[in-house]
Amino acid sequence: MPEMSQQLVYVVDDDQGMLDSTLWLFDSVGLKALAFTNGQSFLEACDPMANACVLLDIRMPGMGGLAVQEAMRERGIELPVIFVSAHADVPIVVRAFRGGAVDFIEKPYNEQLLLDSVQRALNRQPVIATNQRARHEVQARLDSLTPRERDILLPLVQGYSNREIAEQLQVSVKTVDLYRSRVMKRMQADSLPALVGMAIGAGLIEPFSLQPR
Repeated sequence: MPEMSQQLVYVVDDDQGMLDSTLWLFDSVGLKALAFTNGQSFLEACDPMANACVLLDIRMPGMGGLAVQEAMRERGIELPVIFVSAHADVPIVVRAFRGGAVDFIEKPYNEQLLLDSVQRALNRQPVIATNQRARHEVQARLDSLTPRERDILLPLVQGYSNREIAEQLQVSVKTVDLYRSRVMKRMQADSLPALVGMAIGAGLIEPFSLQPR
């Protein structure tokens, strides 16, 4: 058996400023990181056997993050993937999770949130509930929602906007805003991608049920 190598983070992002700041963050906590400005150069350099995870931007010129994820699958590269994006619409988040991503973080990201997510990925602990205890915890949070909060939750994780949800429920956008914040708090979700991950883990949504874009 090969010896356990140093933990490594592959960072793939076409934004040089973001790359530099992310590398500095990882270096400050003693994590080794390798940077790539495009998906193809990452795929050519990636070591499938490394003790590593991949921090992957969704939108890049040429080969986007989802295409890189698909190429990793085709090549048998099973390293855990964390997506980052300033454009975290629900269909993209669901595609990323269905493709095996362990987390999805919105830019600009909280540094500690990113570090925690990377550590989970290096320890192979996905954000989507995959064990029985975690699923029970998510289900308990779902069960704690009021009927109106559940009315907001489902279209929210299907990709509808607050205005579209307001029209469906015949309430004001302000009311949707209020209940959306209550849903996020009760579900203990710090972002919309985190909420979508919980909904997928609980079996609430499938890709074909998403709002078309």
